Amino acid sequence: MEAVRDKAVVVTGAGGGIGAALARGFVERGARVVVNDLDEVKARRTAQALGAIAVPGDASSVVPAARDALGGAIDVFCANAGIAPGGGPEAAEEVWQRTWDVNVMAHIRAARELVPEWLERGSGRFVATVSAAGLLTMVGSAPYSVTKHAAYAFAEWLSTTYRHRGIDVHAICPQGVRTDMLAGAGVAGDLFLAPGVIEPEAVADALFDAVAERRFLVLPHPEVAEYYAVRATDPDGWLAGMNHLQQKLERAVGRSAGAGGSGGSGQAGEAGEVG
Repeated sequence: MEAVRDKAVVVTGAGGGIGAALARGFVERGARVVVNDLDEVKARRTAQALGAIAVPGDASSVVPAARDALGGAIDVFCANAGIAPGGGPEAAEEVWQRTWDVNVMAHIRAARELVPEWLERGSGRFVATVSAAGLLTMVGSAPYSVTKHAAYAFAEWLSTTYRHRGIDVHAICPQGVRTDMLAGAGVAGDLFLAPGVIEPEAVADALFDAVAERRFLVLPHPEVAEYYAVRATDPDGWLAGMNHLQQKLERAVGRSAGAGGSGGSGQAGEAGEVG
């Protein structure tokens, strides 16, 4: 694929899951790839397996070190790192702040570093792993839902503002993907995401199809487009349906507690910076 061959690529949250699959896909298509992850062991293990370059650390500040590792320039940045804590407004202030920092501000900080040089040369590519939660919502996790909406909005704004100046933007919005994050999603993940789960490699394939077509929205689960259309055209009907899922979750959590389970909230648990 000429769009990525010989390009300098950074993938955050690439120690496993979607990030590792994206990194693998870029390497297989002839790109030079930096694997970034907060977990240094995972970053180095993945990079070694792929023949890529490991630059472990916080996704919010990886650009300077990754740029140096790639010889002075970055052509493609994949903002894939994310966390999914559970809860609603009662979640601790630090939980909301950390989720906002990883799921949104890391994207903004990378763009702040990269967009000026991309505009100067007239090309660049920004890939945001958003999740279907950014188009819809995620039952059981307000911090994840809110920040993923914001991540989608930022990617949309970047495309609106810069596509005529050579910057391509893609928003990846999958539902259930077989990753550590899904494994930590508790009852909500088991009920709503696991039945249609796909492999991380399918997400990467969907991205490269979108790259070839210069298409913004990447939907590894095509049915998400139908849900998104209903949300836009019949918001009250859509909200009633989502509330039905919330009630289903509450009943399932109650049964789990009554059966001697953990009795937890059934909400997504923080899974670390992974896709």
